[in-house]
Amino acid sequence: MTYALPVPVKRATKPAKLTDREVARIARALAEPRRQLILKQIGECGAATSCAALKTAHQISPATLSHHLKELETAGLVEIRREGKFINLTLRRDILRAYLDELAEI
Repeated sequence: MTYALPVPVKRATKPAKLTDREVARIARALAEPRRQLILKQIGECGAATSCAALKTAHQISPATLSHHLKELETAGLVEIRREGKFINLTLRRDILRAYLDELAEI
């Protein structure tokens, strides 16, 4: 006789509360319209987005793109993974959700 082990249920966890400094950093990062577009494009992909895809879509210099990505990373909104000379980006939905929750409390 075999018994099936129960499958653990993944529960939605409430995002951690952001500090005032983190909220301000995210607000500054999102104050630039180009960064909002970049963040939206990263979020629309189910998987990691390549830096090359962002460069093609936004028609900006590599230095400008790098600056925008660094601001988004510093704010905690994106995770950057380097694989050799390639860079892949993913949206940190937990941080974005926590930021939106902070705004909802205003």
